[in-house]
Amino acid sequence: MDWSVLSDNRDLYLSGLWATVLLSFAAIATGTLAGLLVAAVRTSRIPVLAQLARAYLEVFRGTPLLIQMLFIYFGAAYLTGFDISVFGAALLALTLYQGAYIAEIFRAGIEAVPRGQWEASRVLGLGRVRTFTAVILPQTRAIVLPPLVGQYLSLIKDTSIAVVIGYVELLRQGQAVIDRVGDPATSYLAVAVLYFVICYPLSVLVRRMERKAVPV
Repeated sequence: MDWSVLSDNRDLYLSGLWATVLLSFAAIATGTLAGLLVAAVRTSRIPVLAQLARAYLEVFRGTPLLIQMLFIYFGAAYLTGFDISVFGAALLALTLYQGAYIAEIFRAGIEAVPRGQWEASRVLGLGRVRTFTAVILPQTRAIVLPPLVGQYLSLIKDTSIAVVIGYVELLRQGQAVIDRVGDPATSYLAVAVLYFVICYPLSVLVRRMERKAVPV
C-alpha cells in the first residue's frame, strides 16, 4: 500500500466525505419526517389513509433501493419530462425507502403506549392530534430511539448506492483516486475508514441507549 495516495488526494476524499455527510443528514431529516407522518396515518382511524400508507410500505420495503433510485432519476424524468438533480434524486429515493422502515419503528413505538393514555387524554378534553403530539409521542421516544439510530446507520451506508446515478460522494471519489493513481486497496481502505468515522459515534450512541434501556 502506498500511503502517500491518501495525502496526495486528501481534497478528493474530504470532498466525498462532505457530500456523504450532507446527503446522509438531509435524508435522516426527511426520512424521519416521512416515517413519522406515515406512522401517524397507519395508526389513525381513517381506513382509506391507513390502507394507502400500508401500500406505500409494501412497495418501498419490497423493492431494492438501487431500483428505486434508478427509477426516480432516469424513469421519472422520462415519464414526466421533469428533470431532477442527482442530489435530489438520491435524497428522494433515500427518503422514501428509509421512511418506510422508520415508519414501522415509529408505529411499533406508538402501539407500545398503553391505550389508556388515549382514553385518559380524551377524558381531559384533548383532541386526537393534541393527544398524539403532546402525550403519545413523548412516551415513544425511549422506545424508538435505539432502533431509530440503528436505522440511521443503515441510511448512511446506503448513500454509497447514489454512485450509480452519478452522485459524487465518498465511494465515487475513492474510485476517482483509483482511476488516477491505481492502488485500489489503499483507496478503498480510506473510504471504509471515513465511513467508520461517520458511523462510529452513532454506534456508540446506540449502545449507550440500549444499556440505559436495560432494567437494573
